[in-house]
Amino acid sequence: MQRNQVDIQLKETCQLTGAIWAIWLEHSNDWEILAAYKLKAQVRSTLMQYIKMAVIEGWLNGALTGKRSRSRSISQSSGLSGAKLYVFPDQMTQRVILVGADELSDVAQRFWRVVAMGNSNRSLLEPPNVPLLSLPDLGIPYFLPEVLNRVLELVLQTAASKSGWLAIRAGDFFEIKAHQNCEKVAEERISIDANPLLREIVKTRQARLVARGEIEWAMVPRTGFKKSPKIWAGLPLIIGQRLIGLIAFWRDFQILPEEWSGLQQLARRVAPSVEASITFSDLTAHLGRMALLNDFAVTITSALEPEQIAQRMFALLQRAFGTERITMVVLAPDGNSQQNYTNHDGIIVLQTKSIDDEAVPNLIGNGEFQKVDLITPESGYLPVYSGSRSALVIPMKYRRQLIGMLGLESAADGAFTVYDEHLLIVIASHLAGLLENGRLRREAESRARNLKLIHEVIEQVIGLTDLREVSQIAAELLARNFAYELAVIALFNSADRNMTVVGIGGNAADLVQQGLSYMDETRKDGIVLRVAITGENMLVNDVSLSPFYRPIPNWDARSEMCVALKDGDQTIGVIDVESQRKNAFSQNDLIVLESLAGILSSVMTSAGQYQKLQAIVDQLRAAREELQERNIAQRMAESRLVQAAKLAAVGEMAAGIAHELNNPLTTVSGFTELVLEELPDGSGVRNDLELVLRETQRARSVVRRLLDFARQSESARVRSDINEILLDVLTLVNHLLRTSGIQAVTELCEGLPWISVDRNQMKQVILNLIHNALHAMPTGGELHMKTERRFRDGRDWLTISLKDTGTGIAPENLERVFEPFFTTRSKDGGTGLGLSVTYGIVTDHGGLIDVDSQVGKGSVFTVWLPVEVE
Repeated sequence: MQRNQVDIQLKETCQLTGAIWAIWLEHSNDWEILAAYKLKAQVRSTLMQYIKMAVIEGWLNGALTGKRSRSRSISQSSGLSGAKLYVFPDQMTQRVILVGADELSDVAQRFWRVVAMGNSNRSLLEPPNVPLLSLPDLGIPYFLPEVLNRVLELVLQTAASKSGWLAIRAGDFFEIKAHQNCEKVAEERISIDANPLLREIVKTRQARLVARGEIEWAMVPRTGFKKSPKIWAGLPLIIGQRLIGLIAFWRDFQILPEEWSGLQQLARRVAPSVEASITFSDLTAHLGRMALLNDFAVTITSALEPEQIAQRMFALLQRAFGTERITMVVLAPDGNSQQNYTNHDGIIVLQTKSIDDEAVPNLIGNGEFQKVDLITPESGYLPVYSGSRSALVIPMKYRRQLIGMLGLESAADGAFTVYDEHLLIVIASHLAGLLENGRLRREAESRARNLKLIHEVIEQVIGLTDLREVSQIAAELLARNFAYELAVIALFNSADRNMTVVGIGGNAADLVQQGLSYMDETRKDGIVLRVAITGENMLVNDVSLSPFYRPIPNWDARSEMCVALKDGDQTIGVIDVESQRKNAFSQNDLIVLESLAGILSSVMTSAGQYQKLQAIVDQLRAAREELQERNIAQRMAESRLVQAAKLAAVGEMAAGIAHELNNPLTTVSGFTELVLEELPDGSGVRNDLELVLRETQRARSVVRRLLDFARQSESARVRSDINEILLDVLTLVNHLLRTSGIQAVTELCEGLPWISVDRNQMKQVILNLIHNALHAMPTGGELHMKTERRFRDGRDWLTISLKDTGTGIAPENLERVFEPFFTTRSKDGGTGLGLSVTYGIVTDHGGLIDVDSQVGKGSVFTVWLPVEVE
């Protein structure tokens, strides 16, 4: 390694770990300085004198001999900076690194140990062309993939082999991390126990050379073979007594003894670099896990609801473990149900299931840790996600109480390491506390909310004297405020001590009304009667398992909760609550119902007379409201009669007008047709006469429409282009618009589908709206007409919008503009029929018409016509 690279290495590590200075020393006959950082020549001389002191020299020699890092305080008289002196020996040479610092953390000391190990078996003054096993040029020392590739390349080059792989030991497997000229072997795991040859190498820590034809050739791992070679070699990577990896290569010619000896020596030389890189990689992963825990502390702990916690937790776990197959199971406080959070295409899905539901994979089990490297039917693990090959499941416990489980799955075999296990254990522990604290907070909020609801219930029934009235109000309020499906209050009769239902509420109240007589007369057992007789409250979350449950006709219950109403030691009745869901009630619900029963018992037994006036006031209020509703209904009926009379009058006028106007219109139409028949096709006035004919016919249609205002007539509808109809009308009124000082702006959408309409009626609609806009802009303005295709109420529509810049419509008149005979222009001759006729035509076509207006800014009328489904 070049000297400047060592200097850079010392500098970077000092800055990373907070050290003040550092120096490389090598011991032969005496200590020799190889490289230094932050030590001037005078200080180096002082340091060399200091380490020659008998105490310090013995301390250094002990560290070098034992190959263990040490630390001691620096004497104040030494002239050296820092409070402590640290020594980190090279495991393979007589070199050490001395570091001066105020204090080095455990992680910082591990970095220095990695630096010391990384230069084993290498001269610090090697020429630049010697292959390096670190990457200082990239600023990432000991980058594991690059180091392993360099090591394998060096070994294969030395062995004159073109193919081979380097695997790191992971428990009972070799995991291939680098390969050359091998197909599909990256990250492949080779079982040690399944291969006798590999077992022997691991046990003896000796290299093996196997030739084809020998007995051991059948044991050679075929991983990476393209064709069968003649020689297979396995070089173990040994650190001390530990086998950390294996280099395997093969070739088609023999290996000489001296060549084999050199390869074994090379394997011993590169092993420390591999170990250093692995250690550095582990440290990097450790720092990553620490960063994840920091993110956990920052992001997860600020979440309040379980769904929010799950959303953030899944994102963190996916980033940390590289898998989307994440499951979080949270047990309900009563232990009868569980909430399953799973990831489906990036969406967190929550399912609440019974703990006994066989359709849900049971991750809870006995609450123990599970790590499955290969999921098989024999492994006993049922995966949550299809295609999973390995899994890691950690219990979430809070104060030794099981809260739930946190699970990871992967499509790869043995995807999770012991470090993943330790990290997930820490996360699961913190998550359990967070979930439990959140549950306690929600439970406290729920109790506070329930107390408030209890107060509201009691506030409305206290002081009433009629027990049936009190019971009915209480049952209805109880069902509504607490969302109970069925709430029943039953009391003992004072004469025969039989139970009688006096109050019933909830969505199922009507269903059980028919069974009340059965309950009153023949029901002699069941949960209600048992509580009434014994005075002991009951909570049954699965009535099919209770021997005391008796069904109510027409009602299928799954859960039931019943508490006694007591006057002292005497039971006067019960409150019974039922649900069609299993596990519908919690112990907190029972406590709330018991509290309500205690107060309600007091109300029933000590009802006062002073609240009778409240009942009378309620009745008077109801009567007043009913009277007001009747008055409103009567006024509406009278208004309809007046409008009906007006419509009848319009019908009579329309009949007379039709007779008066049809004759001249027929004459105009007839003579126009005669003129058109005599005109040649290329005549310049033919288009004008055709327009006269069409408008004459439309005028006749308007007369008929006026007559049809009071009497429906059959319309002629054809598939038409709405843009064409709008342009025809615009041609007719273009002159009128110009003389009125109004600029017409059109925005017609192209490619609109044709719809079935009565063309004349649609022209009448558009013409009425244009005339309405003209009257709203007496001094001129702009009229914007727009057609487009829009979506509303689940279907397609064509819309015609007319927006003016006129005076606008007052808010109090906005809802009446479509009423017959309603007009704000009565002084100008307005009849109030234009918009009402328009409204009738549009609704007859199955459409809608909207109006939006602001006084002083203008109005927008929008006609919605349905698009027929082809």
